[in-house]
Amino acid sequence: RGFWNMRKTKPYHLLVADDDARFRSVLRSLLEPWFELFEASSGERAVEIVEDRRIDLLLLDMHMEELTGIETVEIVKRINSRLPCILVTGDATDEVVEKATKADIWSVLSKPVRRVDLMATVSAAIDNFYDDPDVFSGFSTN
Repeated sequence: RGFWNMRKTKPYHLLVADDDARFRSVLRSLLEPWFELFEASSGERAVEIVEDRRIDLLLLDMHMEELTGIETVEIVKRINSRLPCILVTGDATDEVVEKATKADIWSVLSKPVRRVDLMATVSAAIDNFYDDPDVFSGFSTN
């Protein structure tokens, strides 16, 4: 019973890759109640984590030090082609969205991202990839 409740509370492993520690902290505070969270401050570190751990969803920034978010996804998809990836960027131009789509990025969110948009997109990705519509059961948009 205890194990089942723990799995039910945080069954998914979510990786947040962003070179901005404050933004990672904001995402952690929003998502940690529902996910086992991992953080990377670069695309390279995100790739290492995906190689070493089971990750169920990758949420990443476009502009990081060496690898961009799109370049990171292109590498990560060679390791786990089914991993859903959500790009969060202050630069959601048509060109970026087009490149993201070609890289098999599931969704692109604009910074600053609204809490309700983030939760809805993450929920839709989990439902789409893992057939689990209740990942945020009990979540209120208020």
